[in-house]
Amino acid sequence: MALNDTADPAQTDARARRNVTVLVLAQAILGAQMPMIFTIGGLAGQSLASNVCFATLPISLIVLGSMLSATPVSALMQRYGRRAGFLIGTTGGALGGAIGAYGLYIASFELFLVGSFLTGIYMSAQGFYRFAAADTASDDFRPKAISYVMAGGLASAIIGPQLVKVTSQAIVIPFMGTYLAVIAVNVIGSVLFLFLDIPRPPRPSLDAPRGRSRMELLQTPRIAVAVICAMVSYALMNLVMTSTPLAVVGCGFEEGIAADVVTAHVLAMYVPSFFTGHLIARFGVEKVVAAGLAILAAAGVVALQGVELENFFVALILLGVGWNFGFIGATTMLAGAHEAHERGRMQGLNDLLVFGGVTVASLASGGLMNCSGGSAEAGWEAVNLAMAPFLMLAGGALIWLMFRPKEPV
Repeated sequence: MALNDTADPAQTDARARRNVTVLVLAQAILGAQMPMIFTIGGLAGQSLASNVCFATLPISLIVLGSMLSATPVSALMQRYGRRAGFLIGTTGGALGGAIGAYGLYIASFELFLVGSFLTGIYMSAQGFYRFAAADTASDDFRPKAISYVMAGGLASAIIGPQLVKVTSQAIVIPFMGTYLAVIAVNVIGSVLFLFLDIPRPPRPSLDAPRGRSRMELLQTPRIAVAVICAMVSYALMNLVMTSTPLAVVGCGFEEGIAADVVTAHVLAMYVPSFFTGHLIARFGVEKVVAAGLAILAAAGVVALQGVELENFFVALILLGVGWNFGFIGATTMLAGAHEAHERGRMQGLNDLLVFGGVTVASLASGGLMNCSGGSAEAGWEAVNLAMAPFLMLAGGALIWLMFRPKEPV
């Protein structure tokens, strides 16, 4: 629940809309570093690693860093407020970019991995933008607020890959310019949080309700299904997206083409956000999540039809739309399934589990892509076939929830 659910909705949403504006800009500017790094991280790793099976390890370390920092960042926000947590995130992003650039300069794969791990702190903080949008929103505005903030990624989808084109070969050392640009993005973007107006959560009194334990929260059917669907949506998107630049280049296309495919994918991730909240309000969150899982399955089917350029574009566009419906839907489901005093505990736990799944997916991505069958085509097929069992798991969980008797939250 939002902090101000008892306040006048019009007054509450005036503040919420201001915060949404700040968070949309943060998503657009600061969020650009993620498509930048995901576009070249695997290629840079491939150029540094002694074994190509570890090419996507830098991306895996980003996600691992995000997973491990999710709980402490969430706890910090619960105690000191959202602004403090988001500034910690930009600090981690700038340090990660600096160390990554130096790792490329001295050709140290190990140091490059350290920079990637620190970048995960930013990725973790960015994951809380969507929850911050809900903090001051009324019940009616909450799904739209979450959706609008996610829509800010539309600009990052354009800015990030275009910066890659300009910076990746701008310095004698390939990709180093992109990591230097990441530092600038974090420094500039951090100024936005000075305008954020989200009250610090009140310190609980001794007789205040303690809320459910983490295990009790996970045993709540609606929360459990929301977490499963968020994990599967995000992990499968990451599994395929991480492999995409390697597959596109491996199938004979240029790096610029790979950046264009990633641009199309990230646009598809965020363009639907302009109406996802409205779809949730009209049709219900369960149906929107189900649609997302079905579209993710369709992405895998298209990818398996061949490695022509149109297959890459269509598959990655479907992958983005499926992630949007699945992940925003699961976030909305979760945001309405716990109390304000459980927020720090539940949101940190959710992102720990979600990015834990993403870490495994990104680790698997490089192995499947580079070490399955001996060719880029065979690796790409293995990556997309791996989606099937997890989609069946999430789909089964969602169907189970939809046929359960409705219970009060």
